[in-house]
Amino acid sequence: MKILFFGDSITDAGRDRSDASNGRFGAGYVAQVAGRLFERSYTDYEVINRGISGNRIVDLYARAKEDLWNLEPDVVSILIGVNDVWHELSRHSGVELDRFEKVYRLLLEETFIRLPGARILLCEPFILHGAATDADFAGFSAVEEYASVVARLAGEYKLGFVPLQRAFSSAAEKCGAETLLADGVHPTVQGSVLLAREWLRAFDAYLR
Repeated sequence: MKILFFGDSITDAGRDRSDASNGRFGAGYVAQVAGRLFERSYTDYEVINRGISGNRIVDLYARAKEDLWNLEPDVVSILIGVNDVWHELSRHSGVELDRFEKVYRLLLEETFIRLPGARILLCEPFILHGAATDADFAGFSAVEEYASVVARLAGEYKLGFVPLQRAFSSAAEKCGAETLLADGVHPTVQGSVLLAREWLRAFDAYLR
């Protein structure tokens, strides 16, 4: 089973672009998921990381042919949305909510056509209080609206959905936000473990 992870820096996590070593998974949740899957079988899973730091939904769509469709995965996992808000707050180059939904929908519908047998999981974008978010947390709260779009698309198209905000918020109450997300956006090792756990739970339920 070939599983491709498509997203921004949370997925990228410093991956080796050469794909020449184990560093190709990056240092984030993709590596954690890969490790858990390889515990189940050394040979049944192929994991591909195609996250790129800074990406928005429009960037995923622009590179979908090269980094998604041409690779013909059996399972596609998409995590996107924070930069669509963050880039608007920091440099006015974000993606408005209605356009986010239109482009996300276009990406999905073209993927259905090009990869008709693929199973698709949509991951909920998430934030916590932290160095990157606290200067304008009210602005970052718009991520919740983008997360609602992702949940709605997953339901409409009967795709897998990985809920993440509640898991991060609940864990943060116990151990502190900074333990999970280094700056309110990017997962620490602990945050990556949490994300991988929630992803695998949704993956197993969806493919059951």
